[in-house]
Amino acid sequence: MLTRKTLLLSLSLATLLLFSSLSLSLSDKPSPNDNKNNQNDNHDDEDLSFLEEPDDVAATSHRDHFPDPDHFNDDEDDDDDFGDFSGFDSSTEEAFKEPAIDDKDVVVLKERNFTTVIENNRFVLVEFYAPWCGHCQALAPEYAAAATELKPEGVVLAKVDATIENELAHEYDVQGFPTVFFFVDGVHKPYTGQRTKDGIVTWIKKKIGPGVSNITTLDEAERILTAESKVVLGFLNSLVGAESDELAAASKLEDGVNFYQTVVPEVAKLFHIDASVKRPALILLKKEEEKLNHFDGKFVKSEIAEFVSSNKLPLVTTFTRESAPTIFESQIKKQLLLFATSNDTEKFLPVFKESAKLFKGKLIFVLVEMDNEEVGKPVADYFGITGNDPKVLGYTGNDDGRKFLLDGDVTVDKITAFGNDFLEDKLKPFLKSDPVPESNDGDVKIVVGNNFDDIVLDESKDVLLEIYAPWCGHCQSLEPTYNKLAKHLRSIESIVIAKMDGTTNEHPRAKADGFPTLLFYPAANKSSDPIPVDVDRTVVAFYKFLRKHASIPFQLQKPATASKSSSYSSDVKESQSTNTDSKDEL
Repeated sequence: MLTRKTLLLSLSLATLLLFSSLSLSLSDKPSPNDNKNNQNDNHDDEDLSFLEEPDDVAATSHRDHFPDPDHFNDDEDDDDDFGDFSGFDSSTEEAFKEPAIDDKDVVVLKERNFTTVIENNRFVLVEFYAPWCGHCQALAPEYAAAATELKPEGVVLAKVDATIENELAHEYDVQGFPTVFFFVDGVHKPYTGQRTKDGIVTWIKKKIGPGVSNITTLDEAERILTAESKVVLGFLNSLVGAESDELAAASKLEDGVNFYQTVVPEVAKLFHIDASVKRPALILLKKEEEKLNHFDGKFVKSEIAEFVSSNKLPLVTTFTRESAPTIFESQIKKQLLLFATSNDTEKFLPVFKESAKLFKGKLIFVLVEMDNEEVGKPVADYFGITGNDPKVLGYTGNDDGRKFLLDGDVTVDKITAFGNDFLEDKLKPFLKSDPVPESNDGDVKIVVGNNFDDIVLDESKDVLLEIYAPWCGHCQSLEPTYNKLAKHLRSIESIVIAKMDGTTNEHPRAKADGFPTLLFYPAANKSSDPIPVDVDRTVVAFYKFLRKHASIPFQLQKPATASKSSSYSSDVKESQSTNTDSKDEL
């Protein structure tokens, strides 16, 4: 009996051991999912240290360009002693002084008094500016004059130096200069008027007043006609009621023109309205070549506003700093621009004006004098216009920014046909492009507007594209890293590392939201939008991004020489670790 029990116990233990060893062996056998995970782990564990190694020993000399903060004062005998200002010529300082402006009525706001001024005044116009900003400097005298004129109206004009008052600029999400807000009872909205004294005054008065002023005497009429460059007058049956309400409502939609109303026939006659005309009647007067525009629509808000918007600009507006806001903030977005030198303007401007008469209310006609170094030349460069021959260009405005170039002579017939095709969207867009490079054998391929399709949209290639600007400091900082990445990947046939100067080239598939902009175009998927590259600006980070997103798999082999220099590389990396953030930060 004892023996049988012993035997049963032994069999039970043997069976247990058998099942235990079997389950252990089964658990050690990898599943398909385990294999996949192991592959991913291997990918994550890939040794990429060689990507950050210097190309050769000579590369370490670059470390000498980064001074050791503990030895800033070691070179006491350095000839470039910037601590000594004895040789400074103070006469040169005059060129950098801001012009003297009588801005006694402009309130200077700082963090400590900002809330008090806003709370204690019902109407406050606030400009966030930077002292070095050219647009702010141009606005300053206009802003100061407007402050003086609006002070009796109970309106405060104030300014904030955003380069000093960083917290205020951040609180109000200031993205550029000048940024101007209008506060009413503490609530702010963007200022959308013109950057001139008259424009500011008109805009503010419309916001705080009834929108329409009465003219009851000839003296008032003559004063207004003398002082203002453009006005709207309604000749009504009554100064109160439905007609006046429609006129007032329309005035709120048009910030750049003052609206008036009268019931006095003699006043109407002074404004070139027939005293016996059927009322209500309305006229727009301008101190331009086209002085009078008579309204012949239905006397309702929408039609009055559309009439004023279509006619308030001259037939052709010369592009200046002062006229730019009027052009780009108009409800009419599409523009025809004539680029001509000052010598050619006299010949071609009459042709352009004659064409403009056919497109009133549909297109804005703009003259850009290309040889004006301050304004005209930068505009021509922006649109990619070269040479001195006159050219006409269609521009869709800031919404999508497409451009179209007139092919042929600048004549009324040509401009008319071009304008009609432009309105009907029948034209092929004009794209800026540098010349296609004769040789393009570098590790980083050069892309221009005219070879973009051949390189970037090649379906057989995974393409990484940098859109840069020559003057961009961040782009210059990125260049060594980008070149190094391209050098490592030059043996991979399916990968293209490319760059395009975004200031002189453009393409509808390459939209830059700043410089540098990095976009990835996967192979066999060029019809889709490119993938923004939002990774650290290091060779390893770029390589991992490409490995993840490339349509055609690839892998670099670690160079044979890499292991020999690994210990040296570690020393280099350790010595450079303090500079990593500044090197890669964009």
